[in-house]
Amino acid sequence: MGLIDDARRVAAEFDYPAEEVKKGVKEFIRQMDEGLQETGKSMSQIPTYVTAVPNGTEKGVYLAVDLGGTNFRVCSIRLNGDTTFSLTQSKVAIPRSLMTAPTSHDLFSFLALQIESFLKTHHGEHFEEHHRRRTQMGEQQGEEHYFQLGFTFSFPVQQLGINKGTLIRWTKGFDIDDAIGKDVCELLQREVDALHLPVKVAALVNDTVGTLMARSYTSPGKSGTLLGAIFGTGTNGAYVESLAKVTKLVQQNPSEGGRSAGAGEYDSSTGQMVVNTEWGSFDNQLSVLPSTPYDAALDAGSVNPGIQMFEKRVSGMFLGEILRRAIVAMIDNPTVQLFKDESSASNDVHSTCTIADDSALYRRWGVDTSFLSVAQADQSAGFKATRQALSKDLGVDAASAEDAEAVKILVEAIGKRSARLSAVALAAVVISTRSLSGEGVIDIGVDGSLVEYYPGFETYIREALREVDGIGAEGERKIRIGIAKDGSGVGAALIALVAAGREV
Repeated sequence: MGLIDDARRVAAEFDYPAEEVKKGVKEFIRQMDEGLQETGKSMSQIPTYVTAVPNGTEKGVYLAVDLGGTNFRVCSIRLNGDTTFSLTQSKVAIPRSLMTAPTSHDLFSFLALQIESFLKTHHGEHFEEHHRRRTQMGEQQGEEHYFQLGFTFSFPVQQLGINKGTLIRWTKGFDIDDAIGKDVCELLQREVDALHLPVKVAALVNDTVGTLMARSYTSPGKSGTLLGAIFGTGTNGAYVESLAKVTKLVQQNPSEGGRSAGAGEYDSSTGQMVVNTEWGSFDNQLSVLPSTPYDAALDAGSVNPGIQMFEKRVSGMFLGEILRRAIVAMIDNPTVQLFKDESSASNDVHSTCTIADDSALYRRWGVDTSFLSVAQADQSAGFKATRQALSKDLGVDAASAEDAEAVKILVEAIGKRSARLSAVALAAVVISTRSLSGEGVIDIGVDGSLVEYYPGFETYIREALREVDGIGAEGERKIRIGIAKDGSGVGAALIALVAAGREV
């Protein structure tokens, strides 16, 4: 058996045929419904307390802040009412000392000072007018002159209302004990108030929900967006659900006026609720998800074995590691001739292929998904671009054209499986919400490096959508997939707008 045949044999392990796609969609819908009824299920299906999406006609100036890691971003967004907007922003690094500060006051007062600085710089007139009014009227002035602010807080929280959520735990190097269990919106509002800023923390924002909102504002037409999805380093989706189906919120509970105990306040008049699926954890049980030895080894060596099993097969963070493990398995197989020239005469570059001792192939997480994008797109003679990337990024020198072709075959199989699994999530949301029963276009907003930059990713998604019962070729044509940028900025501002009770 030749090298190309060996590569095709390994690539076949990543096949995800139409019948498996259909089984995946059915199970995805079942786990969605389960998560809407009870907490603690594989798919969290978190109610966001956002009960309306914009249609592009909204106007006004709103603030957004984003604490997502080592930087803090402050934005103001002017919505023009015609699906367009303008954005002004500033970004500051969080001092390492504040990431592990003795008290939450230390961190959140720093954040409030950045908001103050931003207002002075970019909204100086409004800022000065507020202080003049405050001097004349004292604390009696109303909030009609306040900026409504959306707070994107990318750490695990228990959301209790549209602007209320308690911190479950810190991640990403933060560790401030006294913030655990506290309402992060209240922590920020307290420090904002201490500086007498004209700002109301109106909404606690998940960036995937923000993606949905940003797309709904900017998308063509007035139908509103059904789903916002991230296919990048990680993967997640948020969609518009019928409030009646979110039974863990509306189950009969006389003591809570018909709402489940612990549910926050929300506007039920729209009959809708945006739900954050947290679909990265779909089918942690592996009842329908495809699995290879490379997936199993990746999971066993991860920081969270047995968790986020869908994400570990779909998102950019993991595709490079899946490829690395598949390549190393071929190298370790003495019967497979990958990167093993018998002599320079058998290599079309007339040199013997070598793998550096410190090659990224021998380091866990050593292969970045950008390498897959290069190989996937490579149409050059003799796969020159792939060979250059093998040398530059992976320390494999003088790879032959056959070596590069074998690697490209693996790359295409891994990327295609990721896209077809992504289609399972999209199809499940479209079918479960009965969105195809209407006449109009079904609008889906997407963000993330895979869907934006990985060659052919959307083509693979659409191919799989056509194979799904209940969608088919006709339904796939009604689905519009468009890029939604800046969910943590524009999206957060739009959630602040909804929270403030503006007309949507």
